[in-house]
Amino acid sequence: MTHLRIIFFLSLLLGLSACLPSNEGASPNQAALTPTFIPPTSTPTLTPTPTPIPTAMPLTCLSQPGRIDKGAVETTRPAQEYLIYLPPCYDQKMDARYPVLYLLNGQTYTDDQWIRLGAVTAADNLILSGKAQPFIIVFPDDRYWNLPPGTGFGERLINDLIPYIDQNYRTLPDRGHRALGGLSRGGGWTVQLGLKHYDMFSSIGMHSPAIFVEDSPYIEKWITAVPFDQWPRVWIDAGDQDKELGSITQFEGLLTAYGVPHEWRMYTGDHSEVYWRAHVAEYIQWYADGWSNTP
Repeated sequence: MTHLRIIFFLSLLLGLSACLPSNEGASPNQAALTPTFIPPTSTPTLTPTPTPIPTAMPLTCLSQPGRIDKGAVETTRPAQEYLIYLPPCYDQKMDARYPVLYLLNGQTYTDDQWIRLGAVTAADNLILSGKAQPFIIVFPDDRYWNLPPGTGFGERLINDLIPYIDQNYRTLPDRGHRALGGLSRGGGWTVQLGLKHYDMFSSIGMHSPAIFVEDSPYIEKWITAVPFDQWPRVWIDAGDQDKELGSITQFEGLLTAYGVPHEWRMYTGDHSEVYWRAHVAEYIQWYADGWSNTP
């Protein structure tokens, strides 16, 4: 009886062990159930796309010539007509202001003479090549030279045209940014106006000047009246066959006698458009150089 109980008890133990889960191969300290490790999913780093920096579009006007307009001061009698050269990008650069060069034509000619001789082409070449800062050129008309209104041209220029240009165009309206030049009769006007109104112009250029006979008695007085430290830059040139050479060299001699700094050029040539056309680029370069160091 006792033997049967022992057998029954052993059978019961064997049955219970068969129902337990197997830990075959597990270490003594390892838990019965080993959890599965799932690594965390990594989040990719996003590199932001850089915002493009806008670049300024080049102005097409930087490769195009300036333009020429026609105008008139209607308040004078007769109306003072003029042509005006506005440099490249004048209409695009609305905040820019410019020096002004006034160029006077010769007797029997009109305001387009300097343009025909190549002054505008020379200005375009200098500006577009970066050899000169942009500037305006005004060509006042002096067609009434042999009529009563002709004698009033100087007053119209000083009292009416220059103020009108400064009010209606984007000029730098001061002496340091204003120049005056002329050829033949226009050179005669430049002698008179440049000396009498030296405080208005930083450069005066006289190209084959036909000095007015009636001005001759006053020229020395005008020269001595200019304070030495107030002299504009002065240029004089003429051809060696110029019909006005006698009075021109006499004028140049007075400047030398009074120690007035000036540039004097005598070239081969006469008093004609052939001569002026040959030197017009040099003239325009000289005027532009006067503004190269001006703030």
